Amino acid sequence: MKTYSEWIIENTDLEGVKKIIPTTFEDHRGSYTEIYNKDFMIKNKIDIDFLQDDISVSNKNVLRGIHGDRKTQKLVSCLYGKFQLIVVNNNPESKQFKKWQSFEISFENKAQILIPPMFGNGHLVLSEFAIFHYKQNTQYDGDSQLTIKWNDPSYKFEWNNDSPILSTRDK
Repeated sequence: MKTYSEWIIENTDLEGVKKIIPTTFEDHRGSYTEIYNKDFMIKNKIDIDFLQDDISVSNKNVLRGIHGDRKTQKLVSCLYGKFQLIVVNNNPESKQFKKWQSFEISFENKAQILIPPMFGNGHLVLSEFAIFHYKQNTQYDGDSQLTIKWNDPSYKFEWNNDSPILSTRDK
């Protein structure tokens, strides 16, 4: 069986944001993927004490957020389906302020995105439905959340849908 030493960690175009691809073992029965291993993370200088796991299930064309805050680190993955994830630097003191990157995350590619504080993230469901999973190192605090409008012209986001299904907060 493959071990977590074969996982891949890649830097992205956004400073501090990492793409992590865990190893998947497959045989005639199906597949097995370890989606988190604290020892592996610590060995790779990612020492985060995750406190909360959250899941959202959304139908095709639903766009959730671009939300974030000043203190939360998140590890985002897709447990079923496929979505487009946009991550944006929201730190006005950073040379990459307002810079964003798009990722396709799916059950098939097993990719995970590690998102530091001061970054927002939102996702658009591309499959019939998708299960979005994230770990975070803080308890949810709705009062400290930032929201960036999904189509804010100053960011020039490139979503795979021009008229997504939105919540009241995200309109």
